[in-house]
Amino acid sequence: MKITDLLSKDVMTMSLKATTKEGAIDEMIASLEEHGKINDPVLFKEQIMKREAQSSTGIGDGIAMPHAKTKAVNTPTVVFAKSDAGLDYESLDGAPAHLFFMIAATDGANETHLETLAALSRLLVHPDFVNSLKNAQTPDEVIQLFDAEQAKSEQAEQAEAESEKPAEAKATDEPFVVAVTACPTGIAHTYMAEDALKAKAKEMGVQIKVETNGSEGIKHRLTNEDIERASGVIVAADKKVEMARFDGKHVLETPVSDGIRKPEELINRALQQEAPVYHADPNAEQSDEESEKISVGSKIYKDLMNGISHMLPFVVGGGILMAISFLLEQFYPKSPVFNMLSTISGGETGAFLFLIPILAGFIASSIADRPGLMPGMVGGLMALNSGAGFLGGLAAGFLAGYVVVGLKRLFRFLPRSLDGLKPILLYPVFGLLISGALMYFIVNPIFKVINTFLTTQLEGLGTANAAILGLVLGGMMAIDMGGPFNKAAYTFAIGVFTSTGDGAFMAAVMAGGMVPPLAIALATTFFKNKFTEQERQSGITNYVLGLAFITEGAIPFAAADPLRVITSSVIGSAIAGALTQIWAVNVPAPHGGVFVSFLANKPLMFLAAILIGMIISGLIYGLWKKPRENAS
Repeated sequence: MKITDLLSKDVMTMSLKATTKEGAIDEMIASLEEHGKINDPVLFKEQIMKREAQSSTGIGDGIAMPHAKTKAVNTPTVVFAKSDAGLDYESLDGAPAHLFFMIAATDGANETHLETLAALSRLLVHPDFVNSLKNAQTPDEVIQLFDAEQAKSEQAEQAEAESEKPAEAKATDEPFVVAVTACPTGIAHTYMAEDALKAKAKEMGVQIKVETNGSEGIKHRLTNEDIERASGVIVAADKKVEMARFDGKHVLETPVSDGIRKPEELINRALQQEAPVYHADPNAEQSDEESEKISVGSKIYKDLMNGISHMLPFVVGGGILMAISFLLEQFYPKSPVFNMLSTISGGETGAFLFLIPILAGFIASSIADRPGLMPGMVGGLMALNSGAGFLGGLAAGFLAGYVVVGLKRLFRFLPRSLDGLKPILLYPVFGLLISGALMYFIVNPIFKVINTFLTTQLEGLGTANAAILGLVLGGMMAIDMGGPFNKAAYTFAIGVFTSTGDGAFMAAVMAGGMVPPLAIALATTFFKNKFTEQERQSGITNYVLGLAFITEGAIPFAAADPLRVITSSVIGSAIAGALTQIWAVNVPAPHGGVFVSFLANKPLMFLAAILIGMIISGLIYGLWKKPRENAS
């Protein structure tokens, strides 16, 4: 595939109007949306800003490469844009950016697309080519320049491959270093750093082998012989890479941007062994491409979210239908429709029967892969039937998962001829036996007491204490808008809802989660001079997202202006959450926002709590935010 297959002329902007970084991003996103390349500009910008928050994609020398790989992209595309005057993109060298390449990659981008994007990145390390692009006046000229440069690059690579021996086969007395490059998305910086290091090493007369950890996977993997022979190791990466293999070597760890901007300095430091000697943890297992080393907290959160994400359809579908059945019961208690809704949503046969087993099963599956699913689900069902409730189900998932992980380690010493028996016999039988026994004799009795105690305490909460808890839960929904705090509050409310059927705390978290996007929408409407045109359009979208209880609509604004957005949102969300408890609002539906408000016991009070929180947050944010120079 040619680079110009992704670099389409119709989305190019040969003269950006924007004068700020976010304005340029918005203008390029608008071009993608206008030409049908993306289906969700809000989600796409959210991913772009998340990448910018990790480190600026303004790589220096007047180039910026904002990029994201997400389901919001319909067709893999690169937006080329130019600013003759240049603008402050917070570039790594502090200089204005003139050339912009916004890379929009699909979530399931195939290898051909990823290789093409990598090739694009490599071309941009050549100064003559970059200068030609700066002088280009038309989209046709840009396409011609890329076609010519790509052909030239391919010819050079072919000639080099034919004329040179692999680095590992050359004389061992020549200077030799190895490097690893990696960036969080693995699309642009990974390959630009690789090319910059290789080009500079060739110029310096130094042999180098560079391993890339990009979206294509690991390419040019370093062998033990490579590492042993190298004078030093350069790890230019903004994400975790396999490090244990470098034990005893001088390892220079640096951001991937330094691989692009400072290749000569890095190579010299590696040759002179200026970096400290790396010592691997002897108790740590080596990571691989699919199993990067992450913190214990992050691992627990990932496993928990896997269970919750699979459970949510049962919660939402069953919860809303159950709430409708409660509504019908008040008017038509003997209606066949009421009986039907009650049967499919709750009771002994409906969706709610599966909540805790599904939660536990998929937590265990996240920990131990498919062998953990069955013992996890059975453990969750045991927790449900014993009265250990939601908390017991959480414990069952983690217990079953780590039991199976232990069995995998125990059984790895068996002869390879028995490998086929492990998933169909050994893991199911011993996994279920051990985790089931632990649930029966230890976990269920403990969590039944805890669950009963918590239920009793929650039922006995006075108005003041309930208001404080509602304030905390509502505020947590706005702290990270879909992150760990948000999910912790929502999980707590679901736990209470599934254990007691009480939707009071669902009202608090739903109101708290609706406030941030609605407040931003309000601010962009009434403080227009403080927002760009693109931001005002996104603000309109946030009305819909907020009303639907999709807090994540506020993330692009929070990423661009975290102090003002998060502070104002937390205040309004906390107030909304507290008001739902003061007014004793109960929402027996776990999702849906304003569209399920009619199911609340006090729908008008529920909407009033949201409205008050929205106005308070919107005013704080709008008054606090400074006017923008390029607002129109």
